[in-house]
Amino acid sequence: MAKLFSVLSWNVEHFKGEVKKRVDDVTALLKKVNPDIFALYEVEGKEVFSSLTKSLPNYSFHITEGPQTQEILVAAKNNFTSFFTQKLEFKSGNQYLRPGALLTVTISNQNYTLLFLHTKSGTDPLGLGLRDDMFKRACEFRMVLEKKASSKWGSKYLFLGDLNTMGMEYPYGKAIDAETEIKKLAEKEAKKVKMKILKKDEPASWWNGSKSKTPPSNLDQVVVSENLKFKMYSGCEVTVLGWPKESTVEKKDEWIKRYSDHGLLYFEIQK
Repeated sequence: MAKLFSVLSWNVEHFKGEVKKRVDDVTALLKKVNPDIFALYEVEGKEVFSSLTKSLPNYSFHITEGPQTQEILVAAKNNFTSFFTQKLEFKSGNQYLRPGALLTVTISNQNYTLLFLHTKSGTDPLGLGLRDDMFKRACEFRMVLEKKASSKWGSKYLFLGDLNTMGMEYPYGKAIDAETEIKKLAEKEAKKVKMKILKKDEPASWWNGSKSKTPPSNLDQVVVSENLKFKMYSGCEVTVLGWPKESTVEKKDEWIKRYSDHGLLYFEIQK
């Protein structure tokens, strides 16, 4: 099948313009992967936006705004017809949470709607509850799109990003592990609106390196409407680039120090 467009999603971890080499390294990696659309999370300085727009002139850039300290930056190649909107309803009523970044791409009169999210971190009940609310809102948003679709379940929609699916710690045997949180999203929320979580070719997308007490974790997700088709990577729809692909612990540590504790999610939507 022919590629319609490719997408990259990456939390660059406190991405500021204070260290020019890091900005240059990230820009060089983006050029190498060459996605049609990409989203960066935890953008914290206007210098980053300025540097990227100068270094990647073939993209149109958008960034969220508000009282939150970390923004989502979204870019699409100039040859695509796209429309960007900031969605405040995905802040779950908390003004300091990050809003959703909504990008609609039109190809051959068909709209493809991408919602980029960076949901609440934390293994406490508040963190889990806020994530759960945002996941419900993100899934239910497909019903809004369905009102404009030409046929039932015809809307082409996906939401993705650093969803921080890390479960909840609680005493007395009431803890909820990350796998259960992900399973609820897949089977209780996404399934109701004909959506699914894509499989990744690596079991974890986040790790803070060999000195961290926290093991590699499955925090980044891509949730899509079932009517979309994807290129496959070893039987999976998403490939995780970056430290998960390095061959040794030493190389993984070096990559994390140079770039980010998150790997890059990359996938291609096909006709």
